Amino acid sequence: MRLVGLLNKEKKMKKYLLILLVFALSFSACQKKKEKKEEKRFTYADVKIPSFNQDSAFLYVKTQCDFGPRAPQTKAHNLCENYIVSFFEKIADTVIRQKFYTKLYNEKNVEGVNIIASFNSSKTERILLAAHWDSRLWADNDPDEKNWHSPIIGANDGASGVGVLMEIARCIKEDMPNIGVDIVLFDLEDQGAPNWDETSNIMDQSDWCLGSQYWSKNPHKPFYQARFGILLDMVGYHKPCFTKEEQSNYYASSILNNVWNMAFDRGYGSIFINELTGGVMDDHVWVNQNLNIPMIDIVQHDRTTSFFPFWHTIKDDISCISPNTLKIVGEVCLTAIYSAQ
Repeated sequence: MRLVGLLNKEKKMKKYLLILLVFALSFSACQKKKEKKEEKRFTYADVKIPSFNQDSAFLYVKTQCDFGPRAPQTKAHNLCENYIVSFFEKIADTVIRQKFYTKLYNEKNVEGVNIIASFNSSKTERILLAAHWDSRLWADNDPDEKNWHSPIIGANDGASGVGVLMEIARCIKEDMPNIGVDIVLFDLEDQGAPNWDETSNIMDQSDWCLGSQYWSKNPHKPFYQARFGILLDMVGYHKPCFTKEEQSNYYASSILNNVWNMAFDRGYGSIFINELTGGVMDDHVWVNQNLNIPMIDIVQHDRTTSFFPFWHTIKDDISCISPNTLKIVGEVCLTAIYSAQ
C-alpha cells in the first residue's frame, strides 16, 4: 500500500508539472503574439506614397511668378492660365476651364476662370484638392504706402499651393491611386476690398473667394461629392507653421485631426502644430457650406503677423519659397490620398 501511494504521488506531481509547463508555454506564446501585434501598430509613415520632387514643385511656383502678377484680366493672368491648363492636359483624364462672370467689391465686372483637372474619372469615391491661382491686385498690407495700389507676385499666396498640386498630379499620374482625385484651382480668391478703400461696407467677406463661391454653387459635375477636401494656401514659406484653423475644425474636425496625425507620423509634428487658432475666410468655407464636403485648410500661420511677414506685400516673391516646405506639404497630402484607398 505504501508503494502504491508513492507512485500515485509521483503521477500527481508529474501531472501538475505538465499543467504548469503547458500554462507557461501558452503564456509565452500569447506574450509573443501581443508583442508582434504591438510591433505592427499602424502608422501613417508606413503608407507607401510616390516620391514628391521638391525641385519640380519649386519650378512650377517660379514659372507662375515669372509671368508677373496674375491679377484678373491681365496678360500675365492669361499666360498663366494657358500654362496650367497645358500642364494638366498632358496628364489628367479631363481638364475643364470653368469661366464665370462676377463683380469685385467695387461693382466692377470681371471674368474669372476656375481650372479643374480630374484623375480616375470613373471612380465614384473621390478626394478634392484645391488652391487659388490668382494673385492680389493690391499690395495693401505693404509697409510702404506707395505700394498699396501695386499688384503682388503672390509666390506664397497663391502660386505655392498650385505648385504643390501640380507636382502631386505628376505623382498621381505615375502611380494611380485606387480612388478618384479632383484638383480645383480657384480664380478671383484674392480680390477682396483693399484696406485703403474706405468706401467698402461689405461685412460678410463675400467679396473674397469669388471662384470657390461660383464653383461650389455650380460644380463641374452635377451633384458632385467627395469624401473630403484639402485646400492649400500659402504653403511654401521657408519658416513653415501650420496650425489647426478654426473653420476647418468646425466643419471637418475628424479630417483635420487625421491629416495632422499623418504629418506627425511623417516626422513633421513641429511644423503641423497641434494647436487651434482663429478661423479665416478662405475657399474651404464655401465648399463646406454649399456642397457639404468636409474640407480643411492647410494655411501658413504666423503668431506675430497673422499669415506670414510678406502677406499682401510686394515682397511676396520667389525668395519667400522653400522647396523643402513644398515637399513637406506635398508628402502629407499624398499620404491622405494613398491612405484613403
